[in-house]
Order: sequence, then structure tokens, then C-alpha cells
Amino acid sequence: MYHLIVNGKEYETTEDKKLIRYLRDDLGLTSVKDGCSEGACGTCTIIVDGKTMRACIPMVSKMVGKEITTVEGLSEWEQEVYSGAFAEAGAVQCGFCIPGMVISAKALLDQNPEPTRLEAAAAIRNNICRCTGYQKIIDGILLAAKLLQDDEGTSTFVGAAPVGKRIPRIDAREKVLGTGIYTDDLYLEGMIYGSALRSAYPRAKVLAIDTAEAEKLPGIVGVYTAADIPGSVKIGHLKKDWDVMIPVGKITHYLGDAICLIAGESPEVVEEAKKLIQVDYEVLEGVFDPREALASDIKVHEEGNVLAHEHLKRGNADEVIAASRYQVTNYYETPWTEHAFLEPETAVAMPFDDGVFIYSSDQGTYDTRHECALMLGLDPEKVIVENKLVGGGFGGKEDMAVQHHASLLAYLTGRIVKVKLTRKESLLVHPKRHPMYIEMTTACDEDGQITALKAKVISDTGAYASLGGPVLQRACTHAAGPYHFQTIDIEGTAVYTNNPPAGAFRGFGVTQTCFASEMNLNQLAQKVGISPWEIRYRNGIRPGEVLPNGQIADESTAIVETLLAVKEQYEREPYVGLACAMKNAGVGVGIPDWGRCRLFVKDGKVQIHAGASCIGQGLGTVLVQILSETTGIPGSHIRYCLPNTSQAPDAGTTSGSRQTLVTGEATRRAASKLLEALAGKELADLEGQEFLGEYLAKTDPMGADVPNPVSHVAYGYGTQMCVLNEDGTVKEMVAAHAVGKAINPLNVEGQIEGGVVMGMGYALTEKYPLEKGEPKAKYGTLGLFRADKVPPITSIIIEKEGVEGAYGAIGIGEITSIPTAPAIAGAYEKLGLGFQYNLPLSGTPYNK
Repeated sequence: MYHLIVNGKEYETTEDKKLIRYLRDDLGLTSVKDGCSEGACGTCTIIVDGKTMRACIPMVSKMVGKEITTVEGLSEWEQEVYSGAFAEAGAVQCGFCIPGMVISAKALLDQNPEPTRLEAAAAIRNNICRCTGYQKIIDGILLAAKLLQDDEGTSTFVGAAPVGKRIPRIDAREKVLGTGIYTDDLYLEGMIYGSALRSAYPRAKVLAIDTAEAEKLPGIVGVYTAADIPGSVKIGHLKKDWDVMIPVGKITHYLGDAICLIAGESPEVVEEAKKLIQVDYEVLEGVFDPREALASDIKVHEEGNVLAHEHLKRGNADEVIAASRYQVTNYYETPWTEHAFLEPETAVAMPFDDGVFIYSSDQGTYDTRHECALMLGLDPEKVIVENKLVGGGFGGKEDMAVQHHASLLAYLTGRIVKVKLTRKESLLVHPKRHPMYIEMTTACDEDGQITALKAKVISDTGAYASLGGPVLQRACTHAAGPYHFQTIDIEGTAVYTNNPPAGAFRGFGVTQTCFASEMNLNQLAQKVGISPWEIRYRNGIRPGEVLPNGQIADESTAIVETLLAVKEQYEREPYVGLACAMKNAGVGVGIPDWGRCRLFVKDGKVQIHAGASCIGQGLGTVLVQILSETTGIPGSHIRYCLPNTSQAPDAGTTSGSRQTLVTGEATRRAASKLLEALAGKELADLEGQEFLGEYLAKTDPMGADVPNPVSHVAYGYGTQMCVLNEDGTVKEMVAAHAVGKAINPLNVEGQIEGGVVMGMGYALTEKYPLEKGEPKAKYGTLGLFRADKVPPITSIIIEKEGVEGAYGAIGIGEITSIPTAPAIAGAYEKLGLGFQYNLPLSGTPYNK
């Protein structure tokens, strides 16, 4: 018998297990999040006898007689202080890491009531955050310290929530206190557990699968193979090439391929069953380099190794380059990157009538519904998907990871099933950022006016298509950047390999080609004899001019304004680099891009239903503010509802920096109808009524035969600057971003800070090493930035009218990570480390 004291109460248990499992599974203390089970991420941080500890490390038997504190054990006063301080500071985005942060903060403030900023950063150095960039979390800790000292509480926001106001996020309190429900926090009566047996080889023919011994194991509910799939064996976000499971007689594509699914009464028995399954393989040679794959006889897919090819051409680049005064040609390589969101992929599915209900953590409820219905052979109306809170995504949760497997097991067993990836599985299974191989030539005249750009891009799209086609397209369409190029020749090829798939990742391909184009600009500036700032200022696109893709730049175009915002500091710093970027908002290129919102009046409040996932960017808060601005209804009378496909209309995937603009405008239109109905009435008079808003972000397709095609409805622009200390550490990052209209400046700053730190990792420290398709990193060795290593980040928000819809807002989620790496590389060249062609940068204090 083990005797524990948890949050001041005494408990006894006879079972020795990991402490995290006891706290979560037995005591229901779900503020203790399971982010990695490896002691690396800090989401399971607790206090034991006054000191912080990660709950995934010790066994229950080691905790006998010790006093354990979780967020649930905070006093009512502490709960008010921490939830208020973190909300007011803007410290909460996806929220998955925040209870662990709060516990680390409490341990600090209990011992040191008036910490410095450096001490606060040191206190959370073992707690990873992938969303916020830490700056606002530290702000929250210091504000909590002040409130605890002053014995003053923070006020709960209930008033008007107009566009442009820095209101706290609507979901901040539940995320801080751990009461908000993520999918893994669901413990439902009769629930069983599922998991997949993965391929032993990246490329092999499956000859036979023997599940007999596994099926005999007590506690096993069923073992299933591809032969048990009632619908399509192949699904996929766009191209249906991804195997739900590999059938007997077919060939695996990477180590993450599922061979069979196991359902059992506990996760432990499921893992035991995996060891009893016998799979006979014919091992085949794989291909792991896209350049080799282009010439190889080994075919990853039967139709060949080329997923997509793009060729954008305006004018004769070869002639213009040859006639130009200066030319620069370089070859660049950018690496694989892991999203490293804090919440591992989890889904809970349950049968109902002749369909399936799925609780999911993803970036598109309707995408999940569509692909699961396809696999199950069901009408989509028989599959209902509801998002719980989503613990980060950054593009990595656009594809099916566990939703399809959970729904299939629920359908076949008739039981409620939870499927959750271990962190090791997550690192292997979901798509990553594409590594790219880029040859680029940029030319200009004697005055530094750019004349032409030519590029060839090869991307490794891995084992399956995912979003590899659109990512390649965006890499090509944005390769010329926010500059006045009128002659371009950009060719790109996305290539299948037997590596893990590559797909959507914050920046969506532009991160890679921006690095190349911005670095080339620095060399051109040297040849002309002007500064990197000056060449960008001379060539930055102005309203009314023609973008490289032929689209006329609208009035919101503000790359020049972002450059001017950093000019003074740029000119006085000795070791400084800068880079610019533009990024589309909305899907664009002629693809139907609908935003939809349904407002429903119930119990004297307006419910917002939109089938658009909030993955930490604060979409719910944005929609509340747009509704409040349009109608004058206070925030206390508005309720944002998590997406559910049975109640919320399809608003598309959370991708492409689109939701604020596209679904935001749909919400404004629905709110306008509500305002009209309110004329002379009270909200209570509209009880039971609903108002639907729709907005189509209409664009022209690629290659449209029109003089100036509209490729995207809006573009965001940004300039980032890196300032170095003499020892090579980063002294400050400055990020000036044009956002049209900032719906919530606090949210915008959070997006900028988080994006910059993610870009710093991409430039300096992050690694996702692969050997023959096998990841060789754990979560703790990915090279993610920690709080005590992040420099001050200065956010400069540029507002400029010109975009129709959503009060002029332009999405900012992706662009904030795009120009960071070349800005940092430029600074290191200024310091004397030379011109660099690969990421992460070599020879820096962060990556020697």
C-alpha cells in the first residue's frame, strides 16, 4: 500500500505505476498534461515538497509521504491571480503547456516573491512552449508576483469587445487552471484503447500478418487489418494516396505505415498484443534523397516519384539576367523540421446508430469527417466530428493521424475508443516541414533595381502527398518575395521518398524559398555598394504596382512601412541583419475558399458556431470581437462554441492564415443580419433564431488568362531584424508586421513573438535527423528554444486599410516565422562568420 498526499488530501493505492498515470487516470487531475512521457517538455510539472518535478518520471512508490501539488490544488486566491495575470498578459495560446508553467511559477514565487525577469525565465527553462515565444508567459509570472504582493485581484472581462481592443482570450482561464478539456482529458465509461502496429521497414512488401496469438491475450477486444476496412483503404487530405493500413501483398512507404490496429481494455495490454503479432515482409530497397529519387528505378508509388511540378514564368529570365549589371547564383539547402506541438495527437471515437462520433484534436473538423467517412464507406452525415481544445498544430494536424484509426476501431468494436500517439510515434507519423534544395539566381542593375529571378526547387515530400503540392506551389509563387520583379522563371518539383511525409508547416513552403531569395539580395547589395536595407527599400512593392505573380498590389500593401519602422535601429547597430517577406492570407489560386458562421440565440446569449479549428491562434476571441463590434453586444452575452460538424457550418481548414479574414468576414455578415433583426428589440426577443453568414474569398486559378490575376485576396508583409551581441548571441529580435487591421493587438503580438522564436529555432538550433527514413531525435533533442535562451522580441504592428472583409484584417499566423532565418543569417555574416547557405546555421554560439 502506497500513501500519498495530493493537494492536501490523503490517498492510498496498491498499484505502483508512473505518477502521471496515477494523477491523471486515477485521481482525474487532468491539469497534469502528458506531452512527451520522456521528462522533456514540462507539461506534467508538479510541485513535490516545495520543488518542481515532472510527473512522468517517478513511480508512485517513490512519492510515499511526500506532498504533491497540482494546479487543482491552488487556493481560490491563487487561481484568481494566476488566471487573471496570465490572461491579461496574453500568456495563453494553445494552452497545453500553461498549467505546467503556472506550477513552475508558483514554486518560484513561493520562494522568491519578487523575482527578476531573468529569474522568471530560469524558473520555466524546463517547460517548453511552442506557441508564445515565452515573453508573455514571463510577463504573466511577473504580473502574478505583483498581484500576490499587492493583494489585488484582476477583473474579469465582461464588457464590450470591439475590434482593435486588447481583450484577454476568452478561453484563457480554463486553460490556465487546467479545467479546459483536451481530447486526452476525456475518460468515458466503457472506453477502450487503440493503437497501430507500425511497419518494421520503410519499404517492404507485406507477405502475411498473423494476429492469432495477440487475439488470445486477455483484455484484447480485437485486432484488425486492411481487410477489415469497410470503405476506402486509401485516404488523404487532397490526394487519396495514404494507406489507412497496408494490405497483405502491398508495399509499405515509410516506417510510420500502420500494418494492423489493436483494441484493448488498457493501453498496456494493447502494447503487449503488438509483441505477439507476426508480420512476414519481403524487405525492399528504399530511396531517401529526392534528387536520387528523380533518377531512381525505385518507385515509392506506382505512378512514379514526382508528386507535383510547378513552372512559373514571366518574360525571358535568362536574357534579362545576362543583360543585367550584377548577378548572384547560389545553392541552398533547408532541413526537415518537426512541428513539436505540445499535445500529441489524440482522438476519441464512439459509435452511434449506424455512424460514428469523433472527438478530435485537429485543424479541420470537416476534413476529418470527409476522410473518415470515405474510409468507413459512410455518408458524411453519419460521421460527426467535434474539436476539443487543440494543443497546437502549426500545420502538423491537418492530416489524419489518429482520427481515422479511432473511428474505425469504434465502428468495428461497437465500443468507445481512445487512440493517442506516443511522442515517439508522433515524431515519426505526422508530416514535417519539407526540406528543400534550391538553386537561385537573382539579378539587378547598377542602381540596385532588381531585374530578374530564376530558381529551381526540389522538395522532399516523403512517403505521401499530404499538402506537398500546394506547399511547393506556394514556395514557387512567393520565391520572388515582396519585390518589384517583373521577370521570373521558377521551377519546382515535389518528390516522393521513403522518408516520413512532409506537409503543411507554418510558412507553408515560403519559409524555405524566402531564405534563398533574401540571402541572394544581401549579396547583390554588396555588389552594388548599398546596404541590405536600402536594396529592399528601393525594390519593395508599393500599392498599385504589379507583384511578381501579376497581381496588382492593393492599398494595404505595406512592406515599405515595415522597413521604415526598423530603419533607425538598423542603421545604428553594428551587428545586425534583416529580411522581408510576404505571405498570402486565404487559400487562393482559384480554389473555392469559403468562410461560414452560424449565430444562434439561446438563453439570452448569442452562440457562435463555425467549423473552423482554433489551434491556439485565438480564433474564438477574434470572432467574439467581430460580432461585438458589429452588433454592440457585450462579450458577456456572446458564447463561442467549439466546432462540431452537426452544428457548425463548414468553414474550411485552419491553414493558410485564412480564418481571421475568411471566417471573420462570414461572422461579420452573420452579425449584420443579427443587428438588423435586433432593430427595436431585445436579444431575448430573438430566442431560438439563427443567422448564417457566408463569404467566398474569390480568386483566379493559376495560369488564368487575365491581365492581372487575383492570386490571393490579401497578403501580409513583414520585416524582421536580428541584433547580435559581440559574443554572437542574439541581443534582440525586432519584427514589424503589416496586418491590415489588428482585431486584437495582444493576440497579434503573441503570434509575432511565437513565430519569431520558432523561426529562431529553424535558423539556429532545431534538428530532425533521419537515417534511412528513421527519426533519430527525441522531443528533448529536437533543439527547441527554451525560455532562458530567448532574447527580447520587439513587435511593431503596422495597420493599413485596403482589404475588404473582416474589418480589414489580414492573417498573421504564418508570416511571422518566414523572414527570421535570413535576418539572423545576415547578422552573423555582419559579425564575420561568413555567408551561409544551409540551415541551421553553423558556427554560431547556438550551433557549433
